[in-house]
Amino acid sequence: VGAAVGTGAGVLIGKKMDKVKAEAEAVQNAQVQEVTDANGLQAVKVTFDSGILFATNQATLNASAKNSLTNFANVLKNNTGCDVAIYGHTDSTGSDAINNPLSVSRANSVSNFLKSCGVSSAQIKTVKGQGSTNPVADNSSAAGRAQNRRVEVYMYASQDMIKAAEAGTLK
Repeated sequence: VGAAVGTGAGVLIGKKMDKVKAEAEAVQNAQVQEVTDANGLQAVKVTFDSGILFATNQATLNASAKNSLTNFANVLKNNTGCDVAIYGHTDSTGSDAINNPLSVSRANSVSNFLKSCGVSSAQIKTVKGQGSTNPVADNSSAAGRAQNRRVEVYMYASQDMIKAAEAGTLK
């Protein structure tokens, strides 16, 4: 995913993604940052607070998570030129046989809820689980494990956004 973009188009896309980042920052219980992913693509990464999303060994969204995701769905609907990738994560409690499908279930819970809020399924390009392979905190403490039970959502410039930027029609 991703293509070479001319300098002028790259500046336009950068400005648009700054706007997307600012909108996402207004969502309660979400941490937002600009990142370069493993493929070298620029993205806006949104991580939802772990305690809000999932209890240990669960993939069911609680009321607080649904409220945050409803607000985030509006960001996605306002920015349909962004492609979306959703990654579920677990702590290290349990085996890979438990954690890998659980992380997929968490990513699917978020994806399905966003779609129920009106986000186009065509906009959501990737829904994957990462199991416990990508911790952001120490799994030896309860607080660290809670931080690792998370879902990360990446928003990228879609091919349509890139084409609009290159044509000078990106709004």
